[in-house]
Amino acid sequence: MSSTSPTTPARLRGCGTALVTPFTRTGSVDEAALRALIEWQVQQGVHMLIPCGSTGEAVTLSQAEHRRVVEITVEQVAGRVPVVAGAGSNDTAKAVALSREMQAIGATHLLHVTPMYNKPPQRALLAHFRAVADGCELPIVIYNVPGRTAVNLEAATCLELAADPRFVAVKEASGNLAQITTIIRERPAHFSVLSGDDGITLALMAHGADGVISVVSNILPYAMAQLCEAMGRGDLAAARTLDARLAPVIDACFVESNPIPAKAMLAMMGRMDNLLRLPLVPLQDALLPRVRDVLERAGVVLAAH
Repeated sequence: MSSTSPTTPARLRGCGTALVTPFTRTGSVDEAALRALIEWQVQQGVHMLIPCGSTGEAVTLSQAEHRRVVEITVEQVAGRVPVVAGAGSNDTAKAVALSREMQAIGATHLLHVTPMYNKPPQRALLAHFRAVADGCELPIVIYNVPGRTAVNLEAATCLELAADPRFVAVKEASGNLAQITTIIRERPAHFSVLSGDDGITLALMAHGADGVISVVSNILPYAMAQLCEAMGRGDLAAARTLDARLAPVIDACFVESNPIPAKAMLAMMGRMDNLLRLPLVPLQDALLPRVRDVLERAGVVLAAH
């Protein structure tokens, strides 16, 4: 999906999976299930992995658990795809400290969300992201998800950051097509635009986006990776076919807050136990038959009841 020269690092392209974090019934990180999930994802052809984001319930992981999840990801990936480690915080000093830790254990990139709850203005967002970049050496993927953070990184602010080569991509989950396409049109050559919403990946790639950081690829990694590859080579017909298969599963991924449905689906597939950390709880029982039916219709192999 991307080419490199000795002096130019690979631009981020294709399908990146925002990994869920499996837990055991005693409440710890399920390291065996996590390793198996990572290996399956790589074998299915995803182009990057993103541990410890919002899908990975990072805000409920201890610092030691956060470090261990990224360590496992780096170990299991073994250099085959980029590892974009979540390192965001609404405390800039904590974000810098976590970034340095992620760098030390071998992440290739960092994912930094706009600070939540504080509601910083645009000039403060610039100051935050620049302070993070000053505090570490890894390339940074900016994550804009105003539905979770209550602050939107405006196109002009994103483009100002993009002019700095330390910022290599944005995961754009604002849902604002005009904002995202402005970034696509005006970004510098080194800067990738990645959809943060599975359902509009095809549309954004048609506008020139580079790929997606995906929830549904936890469930259907090959299909989403192939959709991105099809769009990358200009095969719209193939991408539409894949999008049609993915669409019902994408819808099912968001019948309740992410990653509640995704973990229910992975449990149905026998890949992990359906366990989350409070304040999240498992998918309500009334929705389970609907979700199972969607998976069966998509051709997903489910574990025996």
